[in-house]
Amino acid sequence: MNMFSSVKKDEKTGQKRKKGIYPGSFDPVTLGHLDIIKRASKLSDELVIGVLKNSSKKPLFSVEERVALLKKVTGDIPNVRIEPFYGLLVDFARIEKADFIVRGLRAVTDFEYEIQIAQTNHKMCPEVDTVFFTTSVEYSFVSSSLVREIASYGGDISAFVPKCIMKDIYEKYNKRTEE
Repeated sequence: MNMFSSVKKDEKTGQKRKKGIYPGSFDPVTLGHLDIIKRASKLSDELVIGVLKNSSKKPLFSVEERVALLKKVTGDIPNVRIEPFYGLLVDFARIEKADFIVRGLRAVTDFEYEIQIAQTNHKMCPEVDTVFFTTSVEYSFVSSSLVREIASYGGDISAFVPKCIMKDIYEKYNKRTEE
């Protein structure tokens, strides 16, 4: 029995439903992330956004807060589901019965790292492929760390994050400075 033996099928056509996973820290989610989410959601019947608890990073937002922010940002995309995960991505992919992993590439320098991770994931879980999306040009320089840096000084982040979460980001920094 393979991992796809209990896979969901479309009730009308009987065809296998495609499921993708887009993993990341999303601390915070940016317009670049949202661009990838919207484009990847068109390739799948269901796109699971996996919010990673990365023990090597000290995040601005907790996993629960990042999940809530992503739900706020993706609420209008019906085939997107947000889930936290811990541990290896390939284990999460198996649990979710995913067909593919979505990764975004901003620059050539991202490719070297991402190809190594994709090949490692494929070696560990050959039934799941990785699909790369090049970031739209207008977001090619945007990163969560850039947003955090600008917001920490009270700078304007409106060109980098969805408007509906700007207040959440600024409030987080205001709380930190009040402590």
